[in-house]
Amino acid sequence: MSPSPALLFILVLLLLLAVLWLWNRPKKKQLPKVLPPFPQEWRKIIEAKVHFYHHLSPEQKNTFERDVQRFLQRIRITGVETDIDITDKLLVASGAVIPILSFPNWEYQNLTEVLIYPDLFSKDFDTQGDGRYVSGMVGTGVMEGKMILSKKSLHLGFDNNTDKKNVAIHEFIHLIDKADGLIDGVPSLLVNREFALPWMELMRQTIKQMGNGKSDINPYGATSIEEFFPVVSEYFFERPKLFKKKHPELFKQMDAIFKTGLL
Repeated sequence: MSPSPALLFILVLLLLLAVLWLWNRPKKKQLPKVLPPFPQEWRKIIEAKVHFYHHLSPEQKNTFERDVQRFLQRIRITGVETDIDITDKLLVASGAVIPILSFPNWEYQNLTEVLIYPDLFSKDFDTQGDGRYVSGMVGTGVMEGKMILSKKSLHLGFDNNTDKKNVAIHEFIHLIDKADGLIDGVPSLLVNREFALPWMELMRQTIKQMGNGKSDINPYGATSIEEFFPVVSEYFFERPKLFKKKHPELFKQMDAIFKTGLL
């Protein structure tokens, strides 16, 4: 028994839709297997702007530069109501690379584009008017796969090496936390499962100390477990010596997570 004309029409239509989907689906960007030499101009900018870079060994610096190149090849960086240049892009890439320097195969699979706004913005992405207190945000919903950073805050995070704050590092830590599908302050893709309970207990104890005003960690980290990990990571990467002195157990745990060997 041959299929009816209506059934044939439906099958052909489904086939055409499948072909169109395959043709129009996002293509994975093909990166060159061999990266070109790192531009000397870029190196000068990083040396001048990225304090973290100064403490790396020659081998680590090569890794850092390679990872910065790979990031810039894969991720779009777009200015919104502001012009951006290579310095802006290198600072974004540095904020991405710093936390994952010891993980050579890491890629931010949950990111396709970083949007740079001129200054603080609102939670509704407004750059004018009241309620503009946001310096960085990882997108969700229609903004999934995007990150928004304030250009002013981006530069301030690298220019001031003493305030224990860096919005680029903060937001990329959110992406690392989110990579396992859940933003819960536990970077499951970076740590072993048995590490989770001790880390959560230490996180709870530290948040309690912060709430009692007995900590020099930015109190914003005590507002939720989702914000704790990014906030202490900013401190860890910006002021490792002070962090180790003030919070030795927390430093030990953070060093185990990121495998940096900072000190």
